[in-house]
Amino acid sequence: MINIKLPDGAVLEMQSGVCALDVARKISERLAAATFAALVNGTLTDATTPITQDATVTLVTAKQPEGLSVMRHSISHIMAQAVQELFPNTQVTIGPVIENGFYYDFAKAEPFVPDDLAKIEQRMHEIVQRNLPIVREEWPRQKAIDYFTQKGEKYKVEIINDLPADAVISVYKQGDYIDLCRGPHLPSTGLAGKAFKLMKIAGAYWRGDSKNAMLQRIYGVAFADEKDLKAHLTMLEEAAKRDHRKIGKDMDLFHFEPEYAPGSVFWHDKGYRVYRKLIEYMRLRQEQNGYLEVCTPAVMDRCLWETSGHWEKYGEHNYSGKTEDGKVFCIKPMNCPGGLLIYKQGIKSYRDLPLRLAEFGKVHRYEASGALMGIMRVREFTQDDAHIFCTQDQMEDECISTLKLILDIYKDFGFKEVQIKLSTRPEKRIGSDEVWDKSEKALANALERNGYAYTLNVGEGAFYGPKLELILKDAIGREWQCGTIQMDMNLPERFDISYIGEDGEKHRPVMLHRALFGSIERFLGILLEDTAGRLPLWLSPEQVKVLPIASDVNDYAHEVAQALKKAGLSASVDDSNEKISYKIREHSIAKIPVLLVVGAKEKETKSVAVRRIGVEKQTVMPLAECVKSLQEEAQMPSSVL
Repeated sequence: MINIKLPDGAVLEMQSGVCALDVARKISERLAAATFAALVNGTLTDATTPITQDATVTLVTAKQPEGLSVMRHSISHIMAQAVQELFPNTQVTIGPVIENGFYYDFAKAEPFVPDDLAKIEQRMHEIVQRNLPIVREEWPRQKAIDYFTQKGEKYKVEIINDLPADAVISVYKQGDYIDLCRGPHLPSTGLAGKAFKLMKIAGAYWRGDSKNAMLQRIYGVAFADEKDLKAHLTMLEEAAKRDHRKIGKDMDLFHFEPEYAPGSVFWHDKGYRVYRKLIEYMRLRQEQNGYLEVCTPAVMDRCLWETSGHWEKYGEHNYSGKTEDGKVFCIKPMNCPGGLLIYKQGIKSYRDLPLRLAEFGKVHRYEASGALMGIMRVREFTQDDAHIFCTQDQMEDECISTLKLILDIYKDFGFKEVQIKLSTRPEKRIGSDEVWDKSEKALANALERNGYAYTLNVGEGAFYGPKLELILKDAIGREWQCGTIQMDMNLPERFDISYIGEDGEKHRPVMLHRALFGSIERFLGILLEDTAGRLPLWLSPEQVKVLPIASDVNDYAHEVAQALKKAGLSASVDDSNEKISYKIREHSIAKIPVLLVVGAKEKETKSVAVRRIGVEKQTVMPLAECVKSLQEEAQMPSSVL
């Protein structure tokens, strides 16, 4: 007999060799029917794995993240089985769980077409209805190689051959289908339910290497119930409407030239106005908070990034070239070395600290073509960067004042839900454990002493120091990582910077790397999607469009526009011969926030009919009152005045 300890502290005495499903049945048949897997002494296992000694067992259902992950993994196998039933000569390769779902990569002579997704999905539902037991078996290596070789599954054979000699080779059977996998999986296909959907087909290189064969990847999503699936699909529909690339085109903000400058933004007049306003806003916030603005060269010697350690970690992402004198120069991939060189000019005293050096630095990093995505993921972008040099006694206060600044800025843009993550030391890093201990503790202390809730993001810090990551939640619930505060005691050592302390001796400063937006481009992309292009009036590139109903009031329409311009607003007249309904529709698509409709009555009474984007009802008000109201609304947020 063995003792099974449950999470509530209860202990069940059971026969050796029982499994988690037996434990669930001991409690209730209903619980057994909902059990997907189990945590046995903290390790996630199949619900059917025998337990042969005393253990702590937690039953895993769809309500737990582990249960949802197991379900999604099993559904990826169900998809692979469906594909091979429908397309028998297809090879299956790798099919992991990803956020919200799964994918599987297939080697198939003929490409999948969109209509195939519906056929595969229908077959998947049939496999679920068969309620096939999913059974794990461990095979000798040669047996597995022989089996998959006979089936023509060369990718599975390659995976087996790459495993360590002492690796356990496990396969999972569901009916006639057998797949190589570590698991764990659901007890049967019937538990997969109905809440899944195949989403798209994409290309993918075997093992992510462009030198390898191109495979076909099928993506799917899966949830615990159909309500969650429907909510997710609704969110995706809304996200498609809010795609910043579409909005950017509708508003005439920017475009791309993949052939000539992949991953670089061509800013149009209207887009560049928004870009400049974001910088103007940030510049004012920084000046109010004691920052000095600097500018460092775009091209510098590669040795700077070798000293910092960036070259070793990110060298393949840098743009570099050799000059006639044999030197290798980099187009700046990050601003840190430049900030350090400015600090090194002249002797610094403790009285000079903290020294906050801000830079709107344009940086260049090579990103794979497949990773580029509008202005969210580019090769050339502008960071609202700053490097704060301070004493160790000042670093906690600097972290908190910077954090308060970032959160205050996000409120100005309508982001009220912000998560904080403390990212700790990565496996590959520079500096001693002692320095990392001190840095991580300082960040944690700063948060805890000031009442900020945070979660740990283990192993995700920068290679030179831990960091705080600020995660925004947008209008449709998506999360975006934006601002960061990174604590660094390593680069000051590598660049040998110092300050003279009260004792007259040299001391090493702490360096905080700080970005508020993260990058101007990415933040604007997030903002466009969060607002669906309905930017606040102060940030809109075209604030007001005046629409005369007929040509005989064109003169009054221009008078209205002139009054708005005199008040500092961006305004123009659409005096084309189009119908007023057409004008309203076209300028609404272009996301112009305020439309002023004028006709004979408005001309006579010196008034305007105010129409806001997204609002059907219009309001008639005196012109002078309208101008004053819009002038006040178009000011940058009051926090910067």
